[in-house]
Parts: sequence; C-alpha cells; structure tokens
Amino acid sequence: MAQKRVTLADVARRAGLSTSAASMILNGRPDTRLSQDAHDRVNAAAAELGYRPNIAARGLRTDKTHTIGFVSDLVASTRFASGLIKGALEAAEKAEHVVLVAETGGEPRREEEAIAALLDRQVDGIIFATMRARELFVPELPSATTAVMLNATNPRYTDSVLPDELVGGRAAVELLLAAGHRDGIALIGQSDAAERDVFRSETVSRRVAGIRETLRENDLRFVAEESIWLWEPENGYEATLRLLTADPGIRALICMNDRLAFGAYQAAAELGRRIPADLSIVSFDNDEIAAYLRPGLTTVALPHEEMGRRAVEILLTGEPSGQTLVPMPVIVRDSIAPPGE
Repeated sequence: MAQKRVTLADVARRAGLSTSAASMILNGRPDTRLSQDAHDRVNAAAAELGYRPNIAARGLRTDKTHTIGFVSDLVASTRFASGLIKGALEAAEKAEHVVLVAETGGEPRREEEAIAALLDRQVDGIIFATMRARELFVPELPSATTAVMLNATNPRYTDSVLPDELVGGRAAVELLLAAGHRDGIALIGQSDAAERDVFRSETVSRRVAGIRETLRENDLRFVAEESIWLWEPENGYEATLRLLTADPGIRALICMNDRLAFGAYQAAAELGRRIPADLSIVSFDNDEIAAYLRPGLTTVALPHEEMGRRAVEILLTGEPSGQTLVPMPVIVRDSIAPPGE
C-alpha cells in the first residue's frame, strides 16, 4: 500500500502552528514576523516527517512549475554532445528545478510532438539543443514561454549559447606559431576556394574566420587546403594521405575537428611521418578519441558542460541576453613540436 503523502497541514500540526504560518516559513517569506522558535519548529517538523512541497499546487499559486523542457536532436543519445545536457541538469538541480528531456532525432514531426507535450506539462521554459551547432527551426511558441537556443541559433528566439569559435580558431593557429611553425601548414576540412557560396554553420564560419585572421596578421598562408564536407576519420585519412604524398614539405596540419585528425594520424603513420617530430597536428572539439591517440592530440575543446549550465541560468533569469559566447579551453597534449629539418 502506497504511503500517504505528508502534507503542509501535517507539518503545521507537528509544529503546533497554523497551516498559513508553516507555509510562510517553508516558502522563505522574509516578513513572517514569527519567532525564531516557530521557524525552528516548522523546519524540524518538515525534516522529521519527510515533507516535500507539492510542486503542482505551488505552480497554481506562482504560475511556475519549476520544470524546464529540454528538446534535442541527438544530444541525449550520443556521447559527443552529452555534456550539454549534463551541464543543464547540474544547473537545474542547483536551482531546484526538474528537466524534462525530449529527444527528436531532428525529425520535424517529433519536434512538434515534443514541444506540445512539454507545453501540456506547463514547463517554465524550453531549451532547444543541437548536437552540432547550426541554425535551428523552431515553431512559434506561446508568448509566455521562454526559449533558449543551446549550441544553436534561431532568428525569432535570439537568446542563444554558443562556443566562442572565433577565439578558438585563433588559439589553434597560435599554438603552431608558438612552436615555431611559419610555413608548411595545411588545413584539413575547409577550403575557401572550393567552398565559395557554400553554406556552413555560423559557428564553423567563425572558427574558420579566427584561423584565417590569425594567419593574415602574421603574414602567413596555408600551403594547401582540403575541403571536406563530412568531418569523419576516413575522409581525414584520405585527404591527409593525398596532401602529404603530393607535398612532403608539409610540417603541420590544422584539422577542423578531432575525427579528421584521427584519420590524419593514420595517414601519417602509413607514410612513416612521426607525430610530432615530422608533423604537428592541432584540432578542435576535444572528442573522447583525442586523449587516447598516441601521442595525445592537442585540441581546442567545445565547452559543452559550461554551455548547458549557462543555458539554464539564462532561461531562469527570464531576461533577454542575446548571444552568449562561452570560451573554448585549449587542451595541450603531445601532438605539436617545433618543425623538423
């Protein structure tokens, strides 16, 4: 038989006070004008009885349910961006909120169903998260529903949390410059010439802009650029094999993500190019594989957990914040060294 839920009246009775007095104390009202003894008795009674506030009833009074909706494409079911939801959960727990997660696979019909289900449950707001940063379509929401884009942008809902890719791109080049690389640098994953008039996401564009701005400021240019649309290991392998075979003078690679870098490692090994003695490599994202490559891959990390925390904090303030850029940490391992002879 289910145990009867402890009510506010039970707490008040145990403390020897009225229900309204117990309610004011438990809700933290600063102007109760009740004695310290009364506060102590109510808090002790609540602890002894295992009292939990009735969130649904509180929601009727305050128009808040202390519940956040989290709609994602593949964030919850893949390891790559799971830090987004981990950070959101931590921030929500700290703020005594519950997160309802709806995974859609990126399918519009499932997204509409997920949003409808969350609105039916009267969530205080919705975070829309994407595994890879992109512009996200969001149907029109009720005017009272707050929305925050996480790792995404939307022209209607302009509060968004993104990695600071411009500074991250600059950091990747600066790592090579600090090691003494001035020439023989190639880019794996993007080419301005090959991708003219081709749409890339806003975050990728900023990453590329940071890379190229830093090269120009130092009067440098890439000796080769390889455009790759799908940033997967097999494509990184093929591109690197092709470039290193055509130009043995290449001494450093900037890979647009760690999966491309993984393929670059395999191509270098096949050609007998030692990392970092013969070939330095720097990349982006800090995917799990980066730490397990040998030597370890130096990479500019996506700050997913911090981004998730920021999204919840912005949602709960309810104040317009525009675009929030979260710094990308540099994870230094062993894939960069001064250029060899």
